[in-house]
Amino acid sequence: MADELREMWDFADLSATEERFRARLAEPITDGGRAEVLTQLARVEGLRGDFVVGHQLLADAEALAAPDSPGRVRVLLERGRLLRSSGAAPESLPLFAAAFVLASHRGDEYLAVDAAHMAALVDSAEEWTQRGVELALKSADPRVRGWIGPLLNNLGWAHFEAGRFEDALSAFQRALVAREQSVGDPHEVEVARYAVARTLRALGRPAEAAELMNRAVAWTRESGVPDGWFHEELAEDYAALGRPSEAAEQAALALGLLDANQAPDRVGRLRHLASFRPAHPSDPAVLDP
Repeated sequence: MADELREMWDFADLSATEERFRARLAEPITDGGRAEVLTQLARVEGLRGDFVVGHQLLADAEALAAPDSPGRVRVLLERGRLLRSSGAAPESLPLFAAAFVLASHRGDEYLAVDAAHMAALVDSAEEWTQRGVELALKSADPRVRGWIGPLLNNLGWAHFEAGRFEDALSAFQRALVAREQSVGDPHEVEVARYAVARTLRALGRPAEAAELMNRAVAWTRESGVPDGWFHEELAEDYAALGRPSEAAEQAALALGLLDANQAPDRVGRLRHLASFRPAHPSDPAVLDP
């Protein structure tokens, strides 16, 4: 059932996802299977922000799920997600912890690592990430090992936001290696490369950051998957290196790809960088006031 449920998900199209889950409920299915499908419908409602309906679906699932079953693990996990999304993060942590314990006891590696990943987003990021990574590293299932990159990415940003840039760099570098070794979305590899570059710049190493971002930007051109934030980072790297014309070029490319309502402070900074112009053909580039 686990693989079947994962294949039904399309996070970019919740309506189609819901239709697939409801169609599965209309087929012959055990009570345990029905419980698992109901938890996924609850997750759909949580992503839509309809937490009341989500909790009702989980109550229905809990009534069908045996105490020691994947359905019960999923009830704990999705109830935790609903609580966290609705602003009750402290109340979600015991549920994620319980889901981790039960899934580990059952040998449901994928769900156990998912629970550790969610717990790390709420509290004790380093401790829970380590638990998840240790479990994933021992797994022979490539889908379970695929959690290593996301777990380390989350840990890296937790360190970054706390100003622990060396620790962040270590986590992001490990995440990049994990992404490169996986068979997942190649864009995620470049996102991991971006995180390393962003941290290198924070550590005062913009030349190394620019080298990485040039690789990421080259990938976007080759693959036809443009990313405005990649151009933003390269613009900042060039600005830190004292190369204003190149910074302006990258900032303009970023502005052409980003919605002005996205991160208005960062968009404003990009407009500032894009205003670099040569004062005179024979003069070095300067920043327009």
